[in-house]
Parts: sequence; structure tokens; C-alpha cells
Amino acid sequence: MYELIRAGECSYYIDCPAKIGVYTVAADAVWLIDSGGDKDAGRRVKKILDAEGWTLRGIINTHAHADHTGGNAWLQKQYSCKVFACGVESAIARRPELEPALLYGGRPFGELRHKFLMAQPSEARDVSNPDFPPELELIDLPGHYFDMTGVRTPDGTMFLADCVNSPATLAKYRVGYIYDVEKYLQTLDKVESMTAPLFVPAHAPACADMGELVRLNRAAVYAVADAVLEICLGGIDFERLLKAVFDRFGLTMSFEQYVLVGSTLRSYLSWLADGGRVSAEISDNMLIWKTAENV
Repeated sequence: MYELIRAGECSYYIDCPAKIGVYTVAADAVWLIDSGGDKDAGRRVKKILDAEGWTLRGIINTHAHADHTGGNAWLQKQYSCKVFACGVESAIARRPELEPALLYGGRPFGELRHKFLMAQPSEARDVSNPDFPPELELIDLPGHYFDMTGVRTPDGTMFLADCVNSPATLAKYRVGYIYDVEKYLQTLDKVESMTAPLFVPAHAPACADMGELVRLNRAAVYAVADAVLEICLGGIDFERLLKAVFDRFGLTMSFEQYVLVGSTLRSYLSWLADGGRVSAEISDNMLIWKTAENV
């Protein structure tokens, strides 16, 4: 864990729970692509950089989930380095309490205000800032989160953030977090059509061909959608739907899983409702979701 692996002529990645990209801009200087989950990750990254004789110029966050931004604040203190992210992601990196608030749908209670859902704030700038390294190509990859981006380095290595999960992760969690299902499926199509000497997803093995992983992740999305449509036959309120999905996929409820899967299911319901496959109605002061008769 936290092993530095060469990916291309000027690219490396640190193999850890959410892979961290390393772009060598000079013999003694690098940019990071994401920063890990907390200050301990930051310390481990600094140990690697020190061993290679590298200083840190800056960090590019692919998106503002805490497991990708958690090392920002500590590393900024050590190096006085810049942090960049795209659009809404830079705002959430500056105000990380927005992540659990979004997931919960209100001010989160104490058990949700921790480092796994809420990183320390960092001084993030938008990627439109003129200090952003122009040789790095950003690829829009929305769906998993608002303005998630991939990063292609000059040697062609493509860092894909959270576009796909590994087969092991899909088997364990079944319902991966998605903010916008339609955009996520479009992103999968985009990734499937890409070519690169090496793709580095954050939560799956690096590989030269993303086809199989994309197909597995796409199938997982449709498996969840099919389950929701079946459960909503006859109409059901959200809390019973959530329990039914947990039971269907053999998941174990925790506070974190309640908000992660719950938020994701609401996104599925919005996608299905926009497509006319489910409808929402108020009955006896309850919001009821029902599968359309023609589905």
C-alpha cells in the first residue's frame, strides 16, 4: 500500500485506497492528481516525494469527495502549494461540509461529520485560473459527482477518477455512489471510446483497455435500476424502498451507507421519473414512488 508505480514517461501513481496520480513537471518537482483521504495519506505521500527528491508544485482534485481531497490541507501546509478543481468541486473542497450536507439533505448529525465524508478545508481554485498547468488535459467526466474530471498527462496516461469500480468493489457494495445517473452512463460511453497507453482509475486496477470494466459498471447501474422498478410496483415510500434495496443486494446498513446509498437511490428515482418509468405522488402525507404501467 502507498507504493509508487511508474505509469509513463512523466507519470506515476501511488497505489492506495483512492489512487493518487503523480505528474513529474521537472526532475525535482511534481503535481499530484488527488491527495488521498486524510492527513495520514498526506504524510505518506510526502515520504514518497522526499525519497524521490521531489517537491510538490500543486494538487489537482478530480472531484471533491473526501477520499480524494483529504490530504489537501496537510500538504498545503507543508508545501504552500496550489490546489485546483473544476467548478462545483473547487467550492466543495473549500467548504467540505457541503459533502455530508448533500448526502443527508440537511445539516448532517454528528455521526456523519467525520473525515470519511468531510475533508479538512483547502484553498482550492477553479481550473480556469491562469496558474493551472496548461500541458495537462482535463476531460469532463460528470455523473459520479457534479464536475468530476479526468486528467491526461503529456505522456498520454489517463487518470479516470471514480468513473468505474473494480469487480471486487462492485461485488461488495453493489450500489455505487452516483449523483447523476444519465450523465454517469454518458461518461461510461465516453470512457469506453477512449484510447490511452494506460488508464488509471482511482478504485480499479490500471489497465490499457477499459472495455470490460465499463461494461461491468454499466451492467451494475442497470441491475440497480431494474431492482428499483420491481420494488416500486404498486407504489412504495422511500424508506421502505431503501430497506428493500439493502435487503435485495445483501447490504448492511450504517450511517454512512444510509446516506450514500440513499442519496444514490434518489438520483436513480429522478432519472427514472424524468424518463417516464416511475411517477411520484403525495398520498396520506407521504411521497410515494410507483413504477409506470407501461414499463
